[in-house]
Order: sequence, then C-alpha cells, then structure tokens
Amino acid sequence: MSSMKLRNAAAAAVVALALAATATACGKSGSPDDKGDKGGDSSSAPASSYKVNTAADVKDSPVFEKIKGKTITIGTKADQPGLGYENPGTKKRSGFDVEIARMIAADLGFDEAHIKFKTVPSEARETQIASGGVDLYVGTYTINDERKKQVGFAGPYYIAGQALLVKADSDIKGPDDIKGKKVCSATGSTPLKRIKDPKYGVAEAKAQQGYQLCVQDLVNGSVDAVTTDDAILKGYAAENKGALKVTETTFSKEPYGVGLKKEDTALREAVNKALEAHMQNGDWKKAFDATLGKSGSQAPNPPAIERY
Repeated sequence: MSSMKLRNAAAAAVVALALAATATACGKSGSPDDKGDKGGDSSSAPASSYKVNTAADVKDSPVFEKIKGKTITIGTKADQPGLGYENPGTKKRSGFDVEIARMIAADLGFDEAHIKFKTVPSEARETQIASGGVDLYVGTYTINDERKKQVGFAGPYYIAGQALLVKADSDIKGPDDIKGKKVCSATGSTPLKRIKDPKYGVAEAKAQQGYQLCVQDLVNGSVDAVTTDDAILKGYAAENKGALKVTETTFSKEPYGVGLKKEDTALREAVNKALEAHMQNGDWKKAFDATLGKSGSQAPNPPAIERY
C-alpha cells in the first residue's frame, strides 16, 4: 500500500472510531436539534471549582425565590461533544455549555451537589422554561427576536456562526471556496437551507439525518465539507484532531444565550452579571480552552452582554 493510502486509511480509522462513540445534533432555526444523535466525550472538562456565593440573593425573582436553598435545574444538551455531553457510563456532564451553567449556578449560590442537569431537546426548550421544568437553559440556544416573544435571554455568552468542517489537508478556507463542491448538512436545518443559496454555487447540498453521517461522508470522500454552527463542528474536530479541521471564516451570526422565564427580569440581570464576572476573571477562557479549544481553535474574546 502506498504512503498516501496508508495516511488516508489511518485518518479514516481515527474518525470511524470516534464516530462509533459520538454523534452530535442537527441545527434548526438557527440552533442545532438533537433528535436521535449521540455524542462522545470530546474533552476533559475544567475542575469546575467555581467559588460559590453563599450569600446570593436575587430579590424580586419568582424563580430564585422558589429554588433558593434548594436545587437549581438547568436544561442542556447531552449529545454534543465539547458543548453539552453526558457520559452514558458515568452520567457525568462535560462541555463548554455545561461549564457556563456551573459558573452561573455558583454565582447564584448553588454548588455542584445542588445542580440538576436536565436533558431537553430543542423543540421542548420554550415549554420547559415556561412551565418551570427548568430554571435556566444553557444549550446552544440562539438569541433571536422570535424567541424573545416567548422566553427571556441573558447573554450572549458565545457568538457562533455557520462554518465548514473539512479534511485537514483541504484547501477550502471558507464559503468562497465551495463553488462546485459537495457540502453536507442535516435534513431540515437552517445551515442546509443557507448553503443552497445560488450565490455559493455548490454542486450538491446533501442532506443527512444527522451530522455523524455527514462526517462519515466527509471521511470517505463523498462530500467535500460539512456545515453547521462552528461550535458544533469544533466538537467534531476535537474528536478527530489531526484528521479534520474547522474553517475560521463564518457566514452567519448565532449568539448563544441563557434561556429563562420572560418576565423574570431580576434573574436575567443576575445571570448577566455572573457571565460578565466569569468572562473578566478568566474562567470563560479556561472553560473554552478545556472544551472547544481541544479542536485547535483559539479562544475568541468573550462577547459583550446585551441587556434589553
């Protein structure tokens, strides 16, 4: 076997092993959907030793009054490597979103033993927040005007954007390089709809029932790239370090926020203050480096909090 074939076989083996253990979610309406996908533990999380504010009190917050001195329930994803992942064996949670949730909980007075993580699919987020099924939601939840009609948002804590996952030796650097190429995304997803725009000139916009299938197509050469939010793609790149990479150029803006009850403005401000504090003291960057940073991407500057 030639050296080139050996390298290709090795790269495929690495990705195949990772895919056996991991899969991630499909994006819809500006945020990924997690139906039917499973994820791998893409990184070792930070120590999560955030100082707990034992004197925390959020006056005029109905939600905080209900949970004060008890347990905070935080909704998140469980199958997105590097973002929100639950190890099926240990049941431990890891990922950037999980760390953001832990930071907020600590500032609100809850230690690790008094945080309950609840896996909530994308389509149930608004219902769970409104009904009190979760007190906060942290899980690649894009802030937009339509959602603001139903829930409140703190943040953003991260600005994602549609990007491309390609082989490590690919010359594709961004959307300007995909003319005549085959690009894969999830069925019914916003990224798939966007990539079909004639201005990109792709030869084929392939739809699959999950990003793990798209990644497999990328590995075997059936497609030239996979596209969705860069944060999700970084999780795959971290799982397949050396074989795959994420392009730095993005072509959408997806501000991830913390979802909470629309009318609870006091809690929203408390969460905003917690986010700002951990962005300023370095915890935010440490969390990124230990999770999404495993993909080889440098931590960006934290986004400015948008109060409304």
